[in-house]
Amino acid sequence: MVDALSPAIDAFDAAVADGADWPAAAAVAAAAAATGRDATTPLVARKGRASYLGERSAGHMDPGATSSTYLFDALVEAVGA
Repeated sequence: MVDALSPAIDAFDAAVADGADWPAAAAVAAAAAATGRDATTPLVARKGRASYLGERSAGHMDPGATSSTYLFDALVEAVGA
């Protein structure tokens, strides 16, 4: 989850600091969350349920990062970006 949440929040804060309105900041945050989510694909899970798969978890997006990205996608829809 942190892989998507951290860059999304940082991007949102930076966009707001640069004077972006809510819809634009939400769109930037959603894009950053998606980038963070996609970066989890080659990783081997060390925590959570996916850690039981060991090396077989590599090549799959982290489910927590994916669900966190959905939250930012919903935010974009809610604020009308």
